[in-house]
Amino acid sequence: MKVLTVVGARPQFIKAASVCKALRAAGHTEYLVHTGQHYDYGMSQVFFDELGIPQPDINLEIGSGAHGWQTGQMLIRLEEALLAQRPNWTLVYGDTNSTLAGALAAVKLRIPVAHVEAGLRSFNREMPEEHNRVLTDHIADLLFCPTQTAVDNLRNEGLTKGVHLVGDTMYDAVLQFAEAARKRSTILERLGLKPKGYLLATVHRPYNTDVPENLRNMLTAFAEIEEPVIFPVHPRTRKKIEELGSAVGGRRPTVNPRMIDPLGYLDMLALEQDARLILTDSGGIQKEAYWLGVPCVTLRTETEWVETVEAGWNVVVGADRARILTVLRSLVTPAQHPALYGDGQAADHIVGVLEQNDRR
Repeated sequence: MKVLTVVGARPQFIKAASVCKALRAAGHTEYLVHTGQHYDYGMSQVFFDELGIPQPDINLEIGSGAHGWQTGQMLIRLEEALLAQRPNWTLVYGDTNSTLAGALAAVKLRIPVAHVEAGLRSFNREMPEEHNRVLTDHIADLLFCPTQTAVDNLRNEGLTKGVHLVGDTMYDAVLQFAEAARKRSTILERLGLKPKGYLLATVHRPYNTDVPENLRNMLTAFAEIEEPVIFPVHPRTRKKIEELGSAVGGRRPTVNPRMIDPLGYLDMLALEQDARLILTDSGGIQKEAYWLGVPCVTLRTETEWVETVEAGWNVVVGADRARILTVLRSLVTPAQHPALYGDGQAADHIVGVLEQNDRR
């Protein structure tokens, strides 16, 4: 069986790591395509190095750009790769422009599409990611869902054929690499931090970065927090912060939050594990916080990962300064921590379903 895998952004590298390993362990051929949506070392290559992902067979080097231009360039180049390789399956992950471009290119060539992390919904149509995931789900032949909620979402849209509840491949990665992060990362020493003596923040969603009021409100809230707030900054977010000006909330943003460059997977896992609390608009980090037993405050008005909220480990606050600070001061860690998002063998389940459904 030959699988063409499309990745392009750092969350996809994490999601794909265990599946790449499982495909190759089962003796299948994988042709790995990197679109270049994330392209510098800290956002791309470091993940291949740390997670043991095989080097891409081809890097399209599309880079940054407007959504239409970026997706169109990917579509052209991915079509070329698919015509050259003619795989049994095209495997796409998540909800980025790389995801949608891979699915569109494959379906127009009548090459079967499998979507990992299918069925997620924020029900917020202002998010570009929401459109990407909905369209990809309605294109795909196999839909690999991480949760029963995702299965139910698909059923509500009339999608029942090819739907499989497999768990979350990011959980596979956390189980595999959490201990390595503890042993190998020196990030706390490098930053002069003590375990549970800081908060960790990430912001990258266009809903937050492209709306100056939202970004300013969050930075102002961070500046008012007494504990250190460590903020690995996405390059696009850093540019938006610079556009806001040098002062936020009357304090220099270099005091709090403490802005640092993007981190590799092991350093980020280490920071997550030892944080007292995490503030984020990232879906992946919401889940990682849960698996690592760290309370999370989600800087959005909704989340696809509703199970973490229902379990009491995640509170959705949006970008309101007062709400952020109120929740930080009142959040109590629940006594219960139910198992969520599968058995840690999602990659093996995915490969098994691909094998069972291969008809070429």
